[in-house]
Formats: sequence, structure tokens, C-alpha cells
Amino acid sequence: MNTLLTEALQHRALPPRGVAAATLGTRPRVYVPAARLSVGLAAATLALLGGLHVLSPEFDPSWRMVSEYALGHHAFVLSLVFTVWGLSTWALAAAIWRQVDTRAGRVGLWLLVIAGVGEAMAAVFDITHDVGHTVAGLLGMTGLPIGAVLISLSLNHKAGWAGRRPRMATAYLTCLSVPLLIATTVLMAVQFARINGGVLPDHAPAILPAGVLGLDGWADRFLVVSYCLWQIITSLYALKVAPHGESAAPFVDA
Repeated sequence: MNTLLTEALQHRALPPRGVAAATLGTRPRVYVPAARLSVGLAAATLALLGGLHVLSPEFDPSWRMVSEYALGHHAFVLSLVFTVWGLSTWALAAAIWRQVDTRAGRVGLWLLVIAGVGEAMAAVFDITHDVGHTVAGLLGMTGLPIGAVLISLSLNHKAGWAGRRPRMATAYLTCLSVPLLIATTVLMAVQFARINGGVLPDHAPAILPAGVLGLDGWADRFLVVSYCLWQIITSLYALKVAPHGESAAPFVDA
């Protein structure tokens, strides 16, 4: 009788056919290869963008937008910037997908995915494609800041995600970068309209006219840096959490 009872209990403890044992235990928390990839690709994004300043010095970074590098002789490097950036964003979403378990945090993850779509789209639809580039900008610029805050707030309540200040600070920086870019762009437009009798130029002049303060270029670059910085810091925190919940493969469902 005891033998039959023991065998029955052992049979019930076995996983159903076709279901891996790993799916029945603790769900995977951090996809380590994706976290490492996100760090490397975000750093590569910043390095490539810095390289464009050397390759195309004719574009004054103080008032020429990042997207305007597509008009130069090294447009392929800009396409590479946006491609690598999009992959980094998707890699981060994959790395922390199982760590984020609040409803708001899940919304943030999908916004992160959408932001990656926008960044990747910008690699295909450069500044010469008005509609495509505008859509790419809206997806990337609006998706990531909101997603960064929602994800960071969700992770603050997770065990092992200590040290919330750097993560939250960079998340709020991403939100600050958007109105800063809008404000500096409006400022430049107002200045151009004032010196041109209320008319805005059809094309960017070779030299910034006297009386026009160029800041929108720096604001644009600050946006890229703040976005990548949040991705790097969040990925590094994920790697610190990984020893307590490392996963060899993402998205393993029961």
C-alpha cells in the first residue's frame, strides 16, 4: 500500500509530457545575453553618433539635427546608428520582460518595443522621406520616455533591483529631453522668423545668421544620449539581478 502511494505521488510530481521542467519552476527573470547585447549596442550607438561628428564636421552640432547627417556623405553611418539603437531597445525589452509584472510596467514594455520600431524605421526613412521619418520620430521619441518611467517604477518594487536613483534619474532625463528639444526648436524658428520678416527658410543655411541662437542640435543629441544612458543603466542592473534569476532563453511559458 505504501509503495503504491509513493509511486502515485511521484507520478503526480512529474511534469506533463512535452513540457520542460524549467517551465514549471520559477519563471525566467533576466535573459542575460539580451541584457549584455543591449549594453553593447547602446554604447555602439553613442560611439557611431560621435563618429559622425568627426566624419561630417560640416554639420554644426549646436543647431543641425542628428537626422541631417543623412544629407551628408556618410548617410550609411546614420542608418547604422538607428539600426543598432533599435536593436538595443528590443534587446533590453527581451532581457527584462519577465522582471516587469505590473500592468503599468507591461504597458511600458510594449512602448519600449514600439520605440524600437521607430528607431529602426528611421534607418530606412531618413529626413528625405517626410511621412516615414515623422512617423518614426513620433514612435521613438514618445514611446521610450513613457516606457522608461513606467518600467523603472515597476522595477522599483522588485527584489534585487536596489539602487533606484540612477535608474529613475535617467528615466526622468528621457522625459525632460523631449520638451527641451521642442522648446529649442521653437526658439530657433521664432528667431529665424524675426530676422526674415516672419518667413522661415526652406532649407537650413550654411551658416547660422547673426542673432539666431542655435541650441536645438545639442538638445537633439541630449535626447539620444539620455535614451541610451537609461538603456545601459537598466541593462546593467538587470545583469546584477541575473545571478538570482538567470535565464538561458527568453519567453518560456508554462
